[in-house]
Amino acid sequence: MDWGRAKSVLIFAFLLLNVILGYQLWLNIREGQSANAGANSLPPDTLAIMQQKDISFAANMHIPSDTPKLRDLTFRVTNKLGIGERHELEKPVESKIVFNEKELQSDLGAVIPDLDQYGFDSDRDVEFVFNRMVDNRPMFDVKLELFYSNQKITAYRQDAIELVTGEEAPAQTVISATKALGSLIELHLPNGAVIREIKLGYHGQPFDSETQFWSPSWRVLLEDNSSYYYVDAVSGEVETVS
Repeated sequence: MDWGRAKSVLIFAFLLLNVILGYQLWLNIREGQSANAGANSLPPDTLAIMQQKDISFAANMHIPSDTPKLRDLTFRVTNKLGIGERHELEKPVESKIVFNEKELQSDLGAVIPDLDQYGFDSDRDVEFVFNRMVDNRPMFDVKLELFYSNQKITAYRQDAIELVTGEEAPAQTVISATKALGSLIELHLPNGAVIREIKLGYHGQPFDSETQFWSPSWRVLLEDNSSYYYVDAVSGEVETVS
């Protein structure tokens, strides 16, 4: 046996193994950094609680840094939100237009009233969900749903509202996203939760009246979609919607 050659092969094999293990370690570290990339802006006490409760951020999670001044919204609805009539399209259209604003307006703008006032929110099993937008902020529970099948949009259901202007309340600076998250992480999120998104918009408690009053709110979504958490962006009060 050529021991010199065998020794060289063994050395090369060990070197290759070290490279593979090093690469795997780098991937693990990178994944851990991505999952908690947004954590850098949180205070140390919140980070400590996250570690204790094994709470983390999903990859590409972003924590907004802006704290704008926003007013409460007053608006009228024609029927209870979320139970509007489903309208079948006479001619189904390709579902891919949802992600191209110009194509969406071109194909459905003449069919769906005020389509340009709704912004994309999420993609569910059989529907695309949009929110009514006010000053580029979503009204989380005023929705436009586009139903699809076989990669075709076949129907829609729309919540329609009319904003009431006049004697608006003064605008107030909202609490930061990090403060909203701190309260949730400490008091409300379960162990092992993975936070997918935090977004600023408007939310309110529905009540049996044509006129509704909603306040600026941070919406927090978990990776498993088990619950929505709303944090009042002025008072800091938390509401959980399962």
